[in-house]
Amino acid sequence: MSLAGLDAGLVERSADARPLFDRIAFVGIGLINGSLARDARRLGLAGRLVATARRRETLDEALALGLVDEVTGDAALAVRDADLVVLGVPVGASGEAARAIAPFLRPDAVVTDVGSVKARVIDLVAPHLDMRRFVPGHPVAGAETSGPAAAVEHLFRDRWCILTPRGDTDPAAAERVAALWRAVGAKVETMGAAQHDKVLAAVSHLPHLLAFNAVNTAGDVEDALQGEVLKYAAGGFRDFTRIAGADPAMWRDVFLHNKPAVLELIGRYVENLSALQRSIRRNEADALFASFASARAIHRGEARAGGASSPGTP
Repeated sequence: MSLAGLDAGLVERSADARPLFDRIAFVGIGLINGSLARDARRLGLAGRLVATARRRETLDEALALGLVDEVTGDAALAVRDADLVVLGVPVGASGEAARAIAPFLRPDAVVTDVGSVKARVIDLVAPHLDMRRFVPGHPVAGAETSGPAAAVEHLFRDRWCILTPRGDTDPAAAERVAALWRAVGAKVETMGAAQHDKVLAAVSHLPHLLAFNAVNTAGDVEDALQGEVLKYAAGGFRDFTRIAGADPAMWRDVFLHNKPAVLELIGRYVENLSALQRSIRRNEADALFASFASARAIHRGEARAGGASSPGTP
């Protein structure tokens, strides 16, 4: 099965266009699911939108913002009669969310998710769902903000959405999910779950880890120098560490559930950092220049290729 290259741009749907889904249920309604709901409403992609979440405040906010038509704290009520269910919970909560909704799903309902780790999500939901109708997904888009209020229109325009269907996934189910993401402007690609997790460990998970650590390190120096560090942080530091403002619970789960790929990347990074450390200590100007020139060339190549997201997106 391959949906590679299905990257149609965002096209505004006509008022009389038939919705792609009768009822979309969002399990969790934060930045990603909220933005998807906002676009689905604007484009008429569903007859009805409903959200469920653990916190009543979250649901009240989503309803007040007009992201969905109805909200409920009862996951069973949310998914009943839905032909698409979108899991938007931390990776570690995916299994419990699947278990909670499984008895109440329509036999033909398609379930997908938006987590930035895929192999572990598949393992967690497999005991509970009909895996022929589960389409793992990851829209490679985001920001350091979270919650329903962070939801925006056009978040997914010209961004990648990676689907990682298994060999037994129903191709029609995968195509329905791909059609949704294409409708909101995303470029859809498929790959294996393990490959996805290695790719995202390099371009998203490791950069987040470095940003978190850089801010904590600056905080250590801040304490030692009695508040004379962070007030001088300029553009470079702020640009690099912006993503350290991301949701701690979400990123805790990302690192714990993509452990092999992340640890491998950390190992490579430490080796490269040690090489730079030696070059600085030994005044090896040519080695430093070569390393920095290589990084600039790689960066410029990525920029010319039109990378779908900054390293800050989950």
